[in-house]
Amino acid sequence: MRIAALVIAALVAAAPAGASEDLVSGLSQDTVEITSNYTGTDIVVFGAIERPEEAGANDIIVVVRGPAVDMTVRQKEWVAGIWINHDQAKLVAMPTFYYLSSTRPLDRIAPAFTLERYGLGLDNIAPARIVSHHDPEPFRQALIRRKQAEGVYGEAPAGVELLSPTLFRARIPVAATVTPGQYSVDVYLLRDGTVISAQSTPLYVQQTGLERRLYNLAHVEPFWYGILTVTMASLLGWLSAAAFRRNE
Repeated sequence: MRIAALVIAALVAAAPAGASEDLVSGLSQDTVEITSNYTGTDIVVFGAIERPEEAGANDIIVVVRGPAVDMTVRQKEWVAGIWINHDQAKLVAMPTFYYLSSTRPLDRIAPAFTLERYGLGLDNIAPARIVSHHDPEPFRQALIRRKQAEGVYGEAPAGVELLSPTLFRARIPVAATVTPGQYSVDVYLLRDGTVISAQSTPLYVQQTGLERRLYNLAHVEPFWYGILTVTMASLLGWLSAAAFRRNE
């Protein structure tokens, strides 16, 4: 990663002397293109800490958050020999993607109230509100476990690598199942458990080629997308039937 280190050095050199920011960061790429053969990729977040001469222990936390959507979690129950939906909770504005990387385990970086305030860590992922008739916490925890199993939620307690006292980098995996849209890459500088500085950079995940055209058609013109899908299915069925008759 010599190239990343050189870019970081250039960022630091370009920063004006006496600037108020304590943090400079960037991305190895600001766009992830999803094609038909996309199986996932990694992006590298790199940066530098300015004025490292200040006393105190510096820590870096990198958080990548995906677009927020409403999610419904259902609890199933075994009744009379079949599984039925017994209860459910709607979690409003939950991130479709969440990955955190830090220099150390979070409980060694900052107190619990600081982590909760900035939404740092899987334990602190919270929706804008929850619609449920019962205790919503089990539903929130179940959703986080499911997203972890899908590879779209995760934590790396020692994922931020300090290349020097001032330079750092972190590798963030972007799974094949991510949702297209605008993501935010947030980098936090903490000193002795307090957030000193933060910087946010947008990351775009988008489909390209035929996949993008079909995605746009499905979301912009759902009626015509449905008609096209039914027509293609009918045509393929007719062609298959004709091929079988010819072989008889």
